Amino acid sequence: MATKLAAPTGIAVLPDNTALVGERTTGRILRVQSEAGQPLRTVRTLPGLATGGGGGLLDLALSPNYAEDNLIFAYVTTKTDNRVIAFTLSGPVTPVLTGIPRGASDNAGRIAFGADGNLYVGTGDAGRPAAAADPKSLAGKVLRVTDIGTAAPDNPARGSRVYTSGHRDVTGLCREANSALIFEAESRPADASDPVNLLDAGASYGWPSQNAQYHEPEAQVPESSRSPGGCAVLNGRLYVTSLDGQSLLSARIVATGPGRTLGAFSVLLHKRYGRLKTVVAAADGALWLTTSNRDGQGHPIADDERVLRIIPSGGSGNKPT
Repeated sequence: MATKLAAPTGIAVLPDNTALVGERTTGRILRVQSEAGQPLRTVRTLPGLATGGGGGLLDLALSPNYAEDNLIFAYVTTKTDNRVIAFTLSGPVTPVLTGIPRGASDNAGRIAFGADGNLYVGTGDAGRPAAAADPKSLAGKVLRVTDIGTAAPDNPARGSRVYTSGHRDVTGLCREANSALIFEAESRPADASDPVNLLDAGASYGWPSQNAQYHEPEAQVPESSRSPGGCAVLNGRLYVTSLDGQSLLSARIVATGPGRTLGAFSVLLHKRYGRLKTVVAAADGALWLTTSNRDGQGHPIADDERVLRIIPSGGSGNKPT
């Protein structure tokens, strides 16, 4: 759908099935059509970003009331912190949640609105593993806040924004449609497996060590497909991108009473587009993805970086549009 972009990372699909795509390193937000070969239009540029340590414009999400308020939420890195902001394409930028620690590494962040109308915010540990276990720190957590940044009233600890803890670098945060279930994918060091978690309020997910609130991951990313970049849920399947494995992974979500389990991952798009980062699901049944081949670890072609749109077929295969 688009080529020759600079570190495209955040995607928000609009009601008309076009997409807003944010460039991590430039702060540009482009409107991308759902048909190949159409012109791109820059609709906004966010200033004041700090892009070191993987920071910058890291994710986008539409307000649940977008048809009425036209609000877009973004997770960004500044010179002083990581934060969530809200804006329209023509109005002022409003801070929603500030003071999330930033560091020389592990500044990844993802945002997603839940079925409860609250905003879930996945944060990295900012290179300080102990912060992920510290209940007073916003680093290494999934936070749950209202759309004005206050703690959700039914969070595990009253008045705290923390929903879950023990995360190293949240790279994917996605919701199963018509349910309250939130999946999270994260990157761990080379000597540990990359977990995929089904979030449970108050749980800890084991970084840097296990404690009494520890929950086992729902699945592990296969060793041949390390470094997840994002996740999406579509038609009863969880999709997870792999940077190092240069693949899109797919697993069936199996209902087990009130809970869910994941089937085995199958590998899709293997080495077809190189390193894959973001993946989001659209209401029309498509998946939108971005590449990350110019990050110093890939083998870029002239068209990188690219925005892709695919239509999964048969639940486990896919067909580029």
